[in-house]
Amino acid sequence: MQDTLKLKHETKAQVVLLSGFLGAGKTTLLKRILSWPADLSDTVVIVNEFGDAGIDGLLLKNSKSDVIELSSGCICCTLSSDFKQSLNRVWNRFHPARILIEASGIADPASVLPVFNMPDIGDRMMLRKIITVLDADFWEAREAFGPLFYSQLETADLILLNKIDLFDKAKIPGFLSEIHQAIPGCQVIPTIHCGIDPETLWMTPKSKSVNLQPIRYFKRSYDQQLQDRTGIDHHLAGTATTENYVTFSYVNNNAADEASFKKFVNALPWELFRMKGLIRFADRAEMVNFVGGKSEYTPWDGEPQTRLVFIGWGIDPDKIIGRLP
Repeated sequence: MQDTLKLKHETKAQVVLLSGFLGAGKTTLLKRILSWPADLSDTVVIVNEFGDAGIDGLLLKNSKSDVIELSSGCICCTLSSDFKQSLNRVWNRFHPARILIEASGIADPASVLPVFNMPDIGDRMMLRKIITVLDADFWEAREAFGPLFYSQLETADLILLNKIDLFDKAKIPGFLSEIHQAIPGCQVIPTIHCGIDPETLWMTPKSKSVNLQPIRYFKRSYDQQLQDRTGIDHHLAGTATTENYVTFSYVNNNAADEASFKKFVNALPWELFRMKGLIRFADRAEMVNFVGGKSEYTPWDGEPQTRLVFIGWGIDPDKIIGRLP
């Protein structure tokens, strides 16, 4: 069978941008793509993390592709010039057939598109597809998110409605119908752990014009209740400006008490909506993934060092770090 990842007839590097809100499953999708039995020797991976401790790059270190990290900013704003320079360096060094870009959770794809229209980039690369990973839980709670959340969906060529295994099966058809009504003409695939095949990934997307208009799912009364309770204007929380977010990291070589750490995680404030990284316990190390009040732990057999990245809104990093066991 023809290797669908070999695009030798193309003269430009084919770029796939992986988008999606924090914790939706972008890294899971990227790891799945890199695990496919295909020749990825001419593929470069660019990982953009909004923080100064690279976790996703660490997870991908054993992949068959070259991995380049862009950290401490977002490619759609503070790192836009670095992003362009990185693309040029990638081309000059590797001349790849494919480039896979995992954007940060707060990146707006609409702000990234102009980079590929610049002569020096457009002559060498073509943005083939934007894939947005959508956590089904986030869709159900969409009233709490702002324009950035919807821009990530509206600019997508393919939306993966992910983590559907965590919902009653009867709800999924309703979710799909709602998404199609909100974004007419979109392509949506329900997935578990971002399970798609190579044909789906490289399928040529339907041409469409991106004319972003805010989707009017905002309920002022709901936003006002959240603001009264938390002091945060959630209607504005989704704008694609990094100044509204707080990111910090924590590194420690000492073992943490497991019970105390999990108590710490369970007591994190709602404003601290993302934590990801490695946690070292006395007898083992685990990868922890915390998103909006939910946490997952998976075994880790690499270096047993606690290395965590936090992202929140209007939080005091010192207070959070001070509560760590």
